[in-house]
Amino acid sequence: MYIEEKLIQELRCPATRERAFSCLVSEYQEQLYWQIRRMVTWHQDADDVLQNVFLKAWQGLDSFRADSKLSTWLYRIAYNETLNYLQRNPHNAISLSRGNTDADGQMRLDLESDAYFDGERAEIMLQEAVGQLPAKQRQVFNMKYFQEMKYEEISEILGTSVGALKASYHHAVQKVTAFFENND
Repeated sequence: MYIEEKLIQELRCPATRERAFSCLVSEYQEQLYWQIRRMVTWHQDADDVLQNVFLKAWQGLDSFRADSKLSTWLYRIAYNETLNYLQRNPHNAISLSRGNTDADGQMRLDLESDAYFDGERAEIMLQEAVGQLPAKQRQVFNMKYFQEMKYEEISEILGTSVGALKASYHHAVQKVTAFFENND
């Protein structure tokens, strides 16, 4: 916590703001990228969204009240920017539903050829299963399972009660498990 408090102080000081922001970007860019990437189909689009996240964070530094952790604030910006991007570009959302065989086959080929994606069968199946989840369950599953966030932190980011998050995660896990059972 001390490091974050020091970083916040440096972000508020005009003389150290740029250096502190560079540290902030270095610290959080990979985690935020993967949060975004699990919702957005293409690497380049995820990079664009991430760039917008840091731009919004830079522009909003003066309005950051430190009511929550820096990471929570950044995840919330990333979540909102991802949703905004997906509203403008719904065809670029991760969705691997088996209902459309052409899209399904193309998505699998795209994932297998993506240099940023591990092509092992289990990983592909997991991504397919997660891709079939409703957006809210997918986001909760990604934050809890892949990023190992606590429900309280997810609650702050998504503005949802802990109880609702636990229910969403439980339903998501059941659907992912069922996907694996049905596709063995």
